Amino acid sequence: MKIIFDGKELEASAGTTILGIARQQGIKIPTLCFLETCTPPSTSCLVCLVKADGKMVPACATVAVDGMAVESETDEVRRLRKASLELLLSDHHGDCYAPCQMACPAKLDIPLMLRQIRDGNVAVIETVKETIPLPAVLGRVCPKPCEKVCRRKEIDGPVAICEMKRHVGDADLASCPNGSCPNGSRFSPKTGVSFGETDLPSASFGETGLPKQRVVVIGAGPSGLSAAFYLTRLGHRVELYGQKRQPGGRLRTLSEDVLPLSVLDAEIRTILSLPIDYYPEEHIDWTQPGALDDMLNSFAAVLLCTGPCDAESLERSGLELRDGRLVIGHGTFSTSKPGVFATGTLIRSAAAMIVRSVADGREAAESIDRFLWNGKPIPAVPTFAVKLGKLTREEIDLLADVSQDEPATDSDVARESARCLHCDCRGREKCQLLKHAATYRAETNRFAEGSRRPLEIRRSGDIVFEPGKCIKCGLCIAVSRDAAPGLAFHGRGFNVRIGVPFDEPLEHREAARICPTAALSLE
Repeated sequence: MKIIFDGKELEASAGTTILGIARQQGIKIPTLCFLETCTPPSTSCLVCLVKADGKMVPACATVAVDGMAVESETDEVRRLRKASLELLLSDHHGDCYAPCQMACPAKLDIPLMLRQIRDGNVAVIETVKETIPLPAVLGRVCPKPCEKVCRRKEIDGPVAICEMKRHVGDADLASCPNGSCPNGSRFSPKTGVSFGETDLPSASFGETGLPKQRVVVIGAGPSGLSAAFYLTRLGHRVELYGQKRQPGGRLRTLSEDVLPLSVLDAEIRTILSLPIDYYPEEHIDWTQPGALDDMLNSFAAVLLCTGPCDAESLERSGLELRDGRLVIGHGTFSTSKPGVFATGTLIRSAAAMIVRSVADGREAAESIDRFLWNGKPIPAVPTFAVKLGKLTREEIDLLADVSQDEPATDSDVARESARCLHCDCRGREKCQLLKHAATYRAETNRFAEGSRRPLEIRRSGDIVFEPGKCIKCGLCIAVSRDAAPGLAFHGRGFNVRIGVPFDEPLEHREAARICPTAALSLE
């Protein structure tokens, strides 16, 4: 049997569904309510829509016939898939990310950090340094925007998030006293694939034909140090230039009472212990005509982290300004000169939060990485998130009731971390609805009407059920069909719900494993 799939003629076995053929050919079609072992498919989500012989059909349940013409990636198909996702999102209520993480400029996974501290998990330093390379520093100087939105404050005060972050950083430094670790820290970050070992786009090659893999970072303040750290982790060769003898920038202007120099120096050493070529007291005048072009002859990219700079100097360097401010590409940190990027207080107010500068450094590093691989600036994909919004006091009390777990030890930090309400979705990493909604840039409130349903959370052993996240795909019912007690739909129409007999132990762990929206999840 032959069919035409997105303009290509394909061989297929008789009786195979369009989705089956797509998967055999490596063609990606999104699904939510489909599982190979559950037949017949329910076709309830309609995110696998394709156009077959001029008609929109669900790919999971439509058997291909000889000569069929299938379109799976047209604007029309994508628009209808997006609409299907938006309809599901209109009745999907939950927080993908906790409010504290959304409020953190660095987007630290705060709930995960707190769980790891509570459980005594040494991997907590790795979690923190995924987004913050200077936790002992920021734990002392951050103005705590995360704690301002902590829901625990409605009960007995916010969780001491910054103090917990400081504890993680201090514990990491204390674990290697007197230089007992090569990099001054027990945590040694993994670096990415070396840029010179991989095929690169032609735009990344110099006139010699060799890959221009080096990146120069000018300025060793919070954003420059952060950028150097993450560029190195991404596999790039970094040269970092500081204008003063000691790196740290405005961090060195803070009071010893606020930030002891011993802490600052120790954390900077953990960064500079990476394969970063650091050159202090290098007074590079990139403001002169042609200076940036000269740098681009030697480096694949230039990142400016020099702090505030007057408009006249920027114009002399050949960079475009608008209303006296440096023009920066949205979501890329790229300037008007290809290969030149800028971040930190060079593009923001000099009073910007230090944590914001640190976050800018990481985001600029990621943008440069995308530029080097693709040959052009590519904006970061916006974080997709469903949000519950403001909770009632009754809902907050419910969160407190279901989140109470004994800490692994009786230490002060473990007890403090155990106060976290865990507002985040712990099934986020496997949530297919989140994945597809982000891919199709779905709008969370396009079809939402009126107020949301009240927050509801039920626990049975290590299984958690959040009815507000359920999209009624029926997979949990299908996989528990032969079990007793089983799961079933209750009600009709808009009132239909999954019935879970929590008066008896819920033991359908497979249902929790295959739930596409983490409405059922395992602790």
